[in-house]
Amino acid sequence: MSDSGNWCLIESDPGVFNELMYGFGVDGLDCIEVYDTRNTDAFSDALGLIFLFKWDGNGWDASKSLDYAESGSIFFAKQVITNACATQALINVLFNLPPNSLKLGDTLTDFKSFVSDFDSQMKGTALANCDKLRLAHNSFARPQVFEITLNKPCKPEDIYHYVGFVPISGAVYELDGLEPHPIRVASIPEGTSWLDVILPIITKKMSECVDGRFNLMALVPSRLQMYETRAAEYLTNPPEDKNLIDQNEYCIFAERARIAEQRSENNRRRHNYLPFIMELLKVLAEKNLLTDVVHRAREKSQSVQTSTKA
Repeated sequence: MSDSGNWCLIESDPGVFNELMYGFGVDGLDCIEVYDTRNTDAFSDALGLIFLFKWDGNGWDASKSLDYAESGSIFFAKQVITNACATQALINVLFNLPPNSLKLGDTLTDFKSFVSDFDSQMKGTALANCDKLRLAHNSFARPQVFEITLNKPCKPEDIYHYVGFVPISGAVYELDGLEPHPIRVASIPEGTSWLDVILPIITKKMSECVDGRFNLMALVPSRLQMYETRAAEYLTNPPEDKNLIDQNEYCIFAERARIAEQRSENNRRRHNYLPFIMELLKVLAEKNLLTDVVHRAREKSQSVQTSTKA
């Protein structure tokens, strides 16, 4: 696998992935964070999962014997660029969802058609060189404050990796771009949710992450569209319990507020605050206040560290 290849690192956050999908042209899905794998009420209708964990070089689960599956009808693109991991995992999941569960949009539909006859390596290479996907991905690039060249070697940074999971034809498949093929994790017993099969496996992996640095997200049908469809149904066929109408209207309001907040947060992620910070420091220095501000900040930091140790 090659280096960044002009792809930036992005944050593992549902708001980021929602806007990524929006940038790709996807419609009909939400990305939500999973806080408790024991309670699936909030994501019982999940169509796919994306798990982020600290990469130690041994893979997702080095103790298991891998049951590789031939790609066949399963879309699978290998990861060929390090920083494209998030988009690569998202694309692998999206392209394996039931066609009636979402609208891919023109960009992804054209890309999927273009690479349909490629092997997994070529699919990954095509993804890494797709300008439209890279532009949407890189829209979350963090503004570079300074570029410093050090003579001494830097400490290696922690590496994190995304893995996707989807149910396909009665089995759960793991889509790990660092593996040569999709991995058949387990069969789904009749009458059992695929989440009942995969969540214990993911929970076990979480327990092995001693630093607690992992993240699980679920792709679910769009909540806003679901509530808006229900509101339209209530207009033609009002429920006997009128409170249901009010409850649904509140859900619509809450969803719109959540979407607006995510977009505001994404704008903050993209904004370059450096000019403001530099001007603020300049003004403080001109008024002979900078030394005092730095001194008080240092005292506050030391106080927090002391109280934490206590």
